[in-house]
Amino acid sequence: MAKSGTLDLARGMGGSVRKEDVKSTVDQYVKYHDLHGGEKELRKSNYADLANKYYDLATGFYEYGWGDSFHFAGGWQGETLRECTKRHQHFIALQLGLRKGMKVLDVGCGIGGPLIEIARFSSTLITGLNNNDYQISRGKELIFSAGLSEQCCFLKGDFMNMPIADNTFEAAYALQATPHAPDAQGVYSEIYRVLKPGKYFALDEWCLTDWFDPSNARHLAIKAEIELGDGLPDIRTTRQCVQAMNDAGFEVIFAKDLAEDFPCPWYRMMDPNKLSLTSFQCTRPGRIMTRAIVNILEFLHIAPAGSVEIYNFLQSASEGLLKGGREGIFTANFFVLGRKPLKETEIVNGSL
Repeated sequence: MAKSGTLDLARGMGGSVRKEDVKSTVDQYVKYHDLHGGEKELRKSNYADLANKYYDLATGFYEYGWGDSFHFAGGWQGETLRECTKRHQHFIALQLGLRKGMKVLDVGCGIGGPLIEIARFSSTLITGLNNNDYQISRGKELIFSAGLSEQCCFLKGDFMNMPIADNTFEAAYALQATPHAPDAQGVYSEIYRVLKPGKYFALDEWCLTDWFDPSNARHLAIKAEIELGDGLPDIRTTRQCVQAMNDAGFEVIFAKDLAEDFPCPWYRMMDPNKLSLTSFQCTRPGRIMTRAIVNILEFLHIAPAGSVEIYNFLQSASEGLLKGGREGIFTANFFVLGRKPLKETEIVNGSL
């Protein structure tokens, strides 16, 4: 079960970073970003450190505000955040054609919320790849609580250089995790390598849309807010994403911005004016209350110094995502289904 109480939030603050080092880690993290004098190439060359610092600092807040699934999904009228995310996870499983006993790779699995739901839904054996020690430790707790320790596991590793043999998995998915990669083709190529021939990869990606104008200062400022608030080295366009899938070797079955399919947009939870009892932390009163709680916890030394600054850059993320979504220059739900082709000899022999 996801953490929800304020004391749990305080204990989770900083992840595996020593509490006395949280403030300095925040300072190091923000300096990677354009809004604080950083540069894109520096973020790309230090992508692993950037992502690790981000998730050590942000995971506690994510669990407090979003539960165990750190991703967006469009929705229908009346659906809760939990219902939207579960339905989206089922969509991924169905697109991959998952069946009982299949070996599946979750690339950049977070603390395992989607992994647990997809494993239950499909009765598959899922390995979650993650490079963050704190998230892996939290994920193991969640898998144990869910009774899925025999069905699911975690593997520590960099998705740009996976510690996995070629042709290992029968399906793979990346649920809004690969935006942390410094090179799209590089991470997609690694997924291609570990996937068996003829099998499918479901990619749910954060992308800039065709409406993004790189000469527009406002667009660039929104992009920078999202990168700061979400630990990203850069944000690629939808066209670059599809091209990188092709260049990695995948046969692209289809590609679509799923944000176009739903009346309730993926960014609705970022709107502080939206009233919601099930996502109270995201509303304006909820944000005011959370900020006050974090200030008090830090003042009383229950939460480490730097906690308020973490909350502030996460609010930058919310503002950037909301503006980017509303203006149509950014989507959190660009979906691509790719297939690793069979070799000629495998086609002749009827191998799958």
